[in-house]
Order: sequence, then structure tokens, then C-alpha cells
Amino acid sequence: MRAKALTADVTLDCTGLFCPQPVIRTAARAKEMRPGQTLEVRATDPGFQIDLPAWCLSQRHEFLGIRRYNGVFVGYVRLMEDGGE
Repeated sequence: MRAKALTADVTLDCTGLFCPQPVIRTAARAKEMRPGQTLEVRATDPGFQIDLPAWCLSQRHEFLGIRRYNGVFVGYVRLMEDGGE
């Protein structure tokens, strides 16, 4: 059985950026989105695979997973009603 592909409402390209820029830009983009929307973030910094789930936990957003394709980490976040500051 194959997992259902995730469909993002917004895609954010952070390839080529290093910590902490991918998370800073993710937070900024999330503030422009509505609860229930899904954000796809692409990054090449290896630390991103640790930083994104940690950010989701701290902001109360739902971390949907992260995969690596050809050296690019692709992470998914569902924005929650009570997320953010």
C-alpha cells in the first residue's frame, strides 16, 4: 500500500540557505497562511530535518513529515489554529 501524496497549498524554496534562515522564512510564510493549510518547504541544509519538526512542536503546528529527493529535504507542515505567537 502506497502512502497518499501530500498536496501543499504553498511551497517555500529555501534551497541554498543555511541555519537559521530556512526556519525563519518558514515562520514568516506561516504567518501569511490560514489554519488548515499545508506548507511545503524545500531546503538543502541538513540541519533542516531536525529544525523543522522542532519548530512545529514549539509553534503547535502539525509536522507531516520530511523526505529527501536528490539532496533536497522536502518538509510538510499543516498550520494549526493555535500555532504561532
